[in-house]
Amino acid sequence: MIKSTVDTQALLEMLESGHGPRLIDVRTPGEFAAGHIEGAYNVPLDLLREHRAELREHLDETVVLICRSGQRAAKAEQALAGVGLPNLRLLDGGITAWEAAGAPVRRARPRWDLERQVRLVAGSLVLAAVLVGLVFSPVTWLAALVGAGLAVAAVTNTCLLGKLLTKLPYNRGPRTTVQSIVTALGRG
Repeated sequence: MIKSTVDTQALLEMLESGHGPRLIDVRTPGEFAAGHIEGAYNVPLDLLREHRAELREHLDETVVLICRSGQRAAKAEQALAGVGLPNLRLLDGGITAWEAAGAPVRRARPRWDLERQVRLVAGSLVLAAVLVGLVFSPVTWLAALVGAGLAVAAVTNTCLLGKLLTKLPYNRGPRTTVQSIVTALGRG
């Protein structure tokens, strides 16, 4: 039950007016560090869910939730709506739509997004399994296993490989704690 969305142009106008909403980016710290909207606060979805009541105390104004495409932001909206937070909006199309519109993005260091990393690892595993399978045929079952994993990921809208890749130091980014978020929200 999404309360409302805001498109890139409308959000740009709100931010330029000086009366912009509070921006909460629910992606992982690594994704956030790779590129985010200036002024956004990084509150990873798992942390938001766990501490939603505490965060609610610091979010009285209009809040725009941001993720890569809008799916995690919708889950964050459900969690925050559950603690009675009014004035929630989702950035329509997420940071992907924001970047596609040419809107400004603050970047810390360039990195591949998680979806691209999953495609690289899955594709490399399939290619390696097929090539090694030419010599030792049982290894080709690894290609079938990867294919099955991708099919399950699509059907369930979850990705075990993506979850595993987020554990790598490359994807973790700076550690985010609820205390650091509450402190930042208090200053904002």
